[in-house]
Amino acid sequence: MIPNLTDTICAVATAPGVGAIAVIRVSGPETMKLMEQVFRPHSRKSFSALKMRYAHFGVIRSRETVIDEVLCTLFCAPDSYTGEDSAEISCHGSALMQQQIMALLIGNGARIAMGGEFTLRGFRNGKFDLAQAEAVADLIAADSDAARDLALSQMRGGYSSRIKALREKLVNFAALIELELDFSEEDVEFADRSQLSNLLDELKDEIIALSSSFSKGNVMKSGIPVTIIGKPNAGKSTLLNAILNEERAIVSDIPGTTRDVIEDTININGFSFRFIDTAGLRDSRDTIETIGIERTVEKIRQAQVILHIFDISETNPDELQEEIDEFRNHLEDKSRRWILIANKTDRLETIPSVFKDLVELETVFVSAKRKENISVITDTLSRMVEKESVSDRTIVSNARHYEALMSALQAIEDVEKGFEMQVPSDLVAIDIRRALHFLGSITGEVTTDEVLGTIFGKFCIGK
Repeated sequence: MIPNLTDTICAVATAPGVGAIAVIRVSGPETMKLMEQVFRPHSRKSFSALKMRYAHFGVIRSRETVIDEVLCTLFCAPDSYTGEDSAEISCHGSALMQQQIMALLIGNGARIAMGGEFTLRGFRNGKFDLAQAEAVADLIAADSDAARDLALSQMRGGYSSRIKALREKLVNFAALIELELDFSEEDVEFADRSQLSNLLDELKDEIIALSSSFSKGNVMKSGIPVTIIGKPNAGKSTLLNAILNEERAIVSDIPGTTRDVIEDTININGFSFRFIDTAGLRDSRDTIETIGIERTVEKIRQAQVILHIFDISETNPDELQEEIDEFRNHLEDKSRRWILIANKTDRLETIPSVFKDLVELETVFVSAKRKENISVITDTLSRMVEKESVSDRTIVSNARHYEALMSALQAIEDVEKGFEMQVPSDLVAIDIRRALHFLGSITGEVTTDEVLGTIFGKFCIGK
């Protein structure tokens, strides 16, 4: 639901809880009038004499009762985050202070902002487009250097500029087709079909390049999924605990202890890795364990990296190869990065020579119990990810954008088919408009209140 954007709104912008300070934001047409009622600067200047975009020390008061000493920063439209008159109040972090100031603002005519309403107002007032607004949410949620860099790059508008350039080319294309429609009775052809065909190829190439970056962008944003697999009692949970350096999973000598997938995330050299401990694959009559095994198979298919752990003290190469073949049967993409973890080296005096040239796969020899060689695993994962600068690349990380790009690509391919089949220009124009619609939906040039409500409803209140 889209709120009334003509109201004056307020919200606590800092995280819930007690801290040294809290920030309360106000925005809307009555902001200055409202702040003049509740804020008294210590400088004794009149409110109208206060400089915009400067922090002013003073008190928040209700009539003559002082609620708190604060810093107040004023922003005059359009030079604010929302494009409206706005204010930010930095008060002491007491929950009581926050509640009393919010109650005072509401009592003087403001209402509590909805989730994402400040950013929505900025979008409506042309401060940024929809893709940049979504990047704000990504920046807030970023938990790695890669995710932060990607969100910042998109906030700066490079991605939006590329989408707009694509759309502009398509608009020029559409104009020529529409011109033919205006003179359809004269059978005039304004658009050179060979040039239009070349333009379509160019548009397709650019859209394919953007959409193909989604898998990388999604990984940078959400973390690289690493699934730990192996037979029961191979040491999967012990390995997970050793990598995370905490007792995250239950460890037991009883096979089948892990009956569901366990996930946790760590940051390695600026990238997030989502480690997933799975139930061991074996034939089981236990209903709960069987469900866990089914989820293990699902996680194997979703993983970008597989850590296949086995007990080197009890496994021979033939048995290991059978394990590998069994696990790989569940993979649709056989090219997934597969790393063997030879565990329980603490039980051996020396590593058997037969394992030193272990199959074709990369192998790391560890003792998860003693946390020996765990750093070799994390170093291997770190080297696997080449940290590319996103400042000079356009990378798609938003699923909504990816779907819109794929729909635009389909529409352009339909235009190509129309040319090949020599369909009338008015039918070709319909497919061009479809492509324009999908590209425009990414930046918000084409949108609906339902879409905006869904996007901004995911934002936190205060942003």
